Amino acid sequence: MAERVVVLAGEADVAGFRDAARGLLVDGVAPERVEWQVRSRADGDLFADAPVEPPSAAPAAPSPTVRVPAFFVPLCERAALHADPNRFGLLYRLLWRLVHEPALRDDPLDPDRMSVEQMARTVRREMHKMTAFVRFRPLPSTGEGGAALQHVAWFEPAHHIVEATAPFFARRFAQMHWAILTPERCVRWDGTGLVYGPGARREDAPPADAAEQLWLTYYANIFNPARLKVAMMEKEMPRRYWKNLPEAALIHPLSASSAERSHRMVEKAASEPSRRRPAASTALRVDQRPVGAHAPGSLPALFDATSYCRECPLGALATQVVNGEGPAQAQLMLVGEQPGDREDLRGRPFVGPAGQLLDRALAALGWPRDALYLTNAVRHFKYELRGQRRIHKTPAQQEVAACLHWLESEIALVAPQAIVALGATAARALLGRPVAVMKERGRWLARADGLRVLVTLHPSALLRMPPDERDAAFERWLEDLRQAGTNFSATPLLQ
Repeated sequence: MAERVVVLAGEADVAGFRDAARGLLVDGVAPERVEWQVRSRADGDLFADAPVEPPSAAPAAPSPTVRVPAFFVPLCERAALHADPNRFGLLYRLLWRLVHEPALRDDPLDPDRMSVEQMARTVRREMHKMTAFVRFRPLPSTGEGGAALQHVAWFEPAHHIVEATAPFFARRFAQMHWAILTPERCVRWDGTGLVYGPGARREDAPPADAAEQLWLTYYANIFNPARLKVAMMEKEMPRRYWKNLPEAALIHPLSASSAERSHRMVEKAASEPSRRRPAASTALRVDQRPVGAHAPGSLPALFDATSYCRECPLGALATQVVNGEGPAQAQLMLVGEQPGDREDLRGRPFVGPAGQLLDRALAALGWPRDALYLTNAVRHFKYELRGQRRIHKTPAQQEVAACLHWLESEIALVAPQAIVALGATAARALLGRPVAVMKERGRWLARADGLRVLVTLHPSALLRMPPDERDAAFERWLEDLRQAGTNFSATPLLQ
């Protein structure tokens, strides 16, 4: 027969359990001589103006200090919220053993400890699900004078987590007056504090409204059947939550039609990029620049216009714009990705380490640099700061698209017979589609305007290779480039 009966104030009375357990340990009461009970919560009104305060009592004498391992305190705070009716007995038994069996502190495979840790994990997961699956609905305002309740949500937690999770919603929706109703415990936020009350019925929550139907329409339209993984979805959003989620009504019909919708997506023709524009649009922009020393429609006029470009954030962060360099009627154009740190500082393309490797290749091929036109798909240097260094970052597709009309205008003004795309970014900008460089390198590809493009590596790719592989990679790169000299013979350079 139990020697002590401990009655806690409620299912989530972690503080009461802690105080009672400390007293029992001091009195030397073994776990098998203790019976743990939970008193039913007193009835109250969730929507009262203020919480009902318990009657004042004389301050209790301070409890003696009991030393326990540091891991037990947060473990106890979560496991005590589990729905298992025997959890307080298990927690006290583990606490008793940790105090009287020091070796247990280093035994993570002890059955009692493993059971408590599993309870704590389950409670943490349930708290996370509550923050994800609570859906507020608006409530008609009936208050007079002060602010009235605005939104109400219904949720059915599997464990006693309302009081532990409510502060999250208070921080997240601090400017909104709301209430969360559950069968066991309810909570209200009035803008200044959390007020707790007894459980409610599902009928106490407001019904769906027009705004919810709008959300369902949005949910149905963003559904991507190609990414549907039913098993993973049910793991992250278990079925027991579905009955209280508005969007759950759409899950079955959307899942059932996913195979057909995926097939239609595959069969549908590819859409054209919205930012691809003809070179004429830039020519008009250049012509509209204030009249100066440069003739409209010339390369210098184009370069002057690019210095004002702010179509993406890169222009505001770089030192200066870096345009192309070379003769206006060059037979061969080489296009890279973007200027690097050295190019950004000097305002010239291919003058950094990658440019030096390119110069070495041009010397091996016998091609004078000043007979070629060198440029980049992106005009400004994109980087991230690491200490005092500016580290290259690959430009995003939006940034490449923003610069595309400058590159197209440059091609129209230079009118090369062929282009060499150095790297994937340049190849994608020139061809309007993703290009697998390692698969298509050394091949001539045709643009929509008929201009031929030879795809190969960017010199910086060679610099990133292991030292013992660079020589062989450099020789193969020369073979790619050499094709540009054997396919055209209009000038001595490429004969």
